[in-house]
Amino acid sequence: MISPFYFLRPSPKTAPGVRINKTDDKPTKNMSKEITTEQVKELRDKTGISVMQCKKALEEAGGDAEKAMVILRKKSGEISAKKADRTFKAGTVQAYIHATGTVGTILELDCETDFVANNEEFKALARDIAMHATATGARFLTKDDIKESDKKTAEAVFEEEVKDKPEAMKAKILEGKLSAYFADMVLIDQPFIKDPSVTIRGLIDKAVQKFGEKVAVARFSRFKILES
Repeated sequence: MISPFYFLRPSPKTAPGVRINKTDDKPTKNMSKEITTEQVKELRDKTGISVMQCKKALEEAGGDAEKAMVILRKKSGEISAKKADRTFKAGTVQAYIHATGTVGTILELDCETDFVANNEEFKALARDIAMHATATGARFLTKDDIKESDKKTAEAVFEEEVKDKPEAMKAKILEGKLSAYFADMVLIDQPFIKDPSVTIRGLIDKAVQKFGEKVAVARFSRFKILES
């Protein structure tokens, strides 16, 4: 005969990290992947973003470094948008001159405080963007900086190219040609020469996330020997 006290016995304790499967009552281990210090360090080295943010991104991505990069980029854009209304009160002017001494760029990168403006990584970012502008021949900071006269000049050239196209398609083809032409000249939308997977705009967004302040390229000028 089974003792009536048998049914009053306390349930066995479940070991940490083990749960009871209700379907077959067999203990199964929690399969969540542990994020290692090495993974966090590698992601931080690639992005320059804080250890805590890198760890959170890796956890959200289930340890997948590529997915974590996407998460961080998305987050940086959101953070940048939230800080859009803040006021610039500091910045740095940096320059890049090519080894030939025939071409170079001077660039102003703005932020909110002297603390960030004096940060060597912030200055290095400004020099990187100046180097990029020198290499790509960027002419405009944003699309809004393209003058009407520039548009008219380019339009006259491309109208000649589409003159034999069907009338119904001319406008669309012309618009596409103009868009592609100016896209190569707008600094903020160009793929960063050191990492084509991110644009200069994305680079700025990442800086906002990293430094915790509003950051933007205020202006730049590219100089080349004998070029007006």
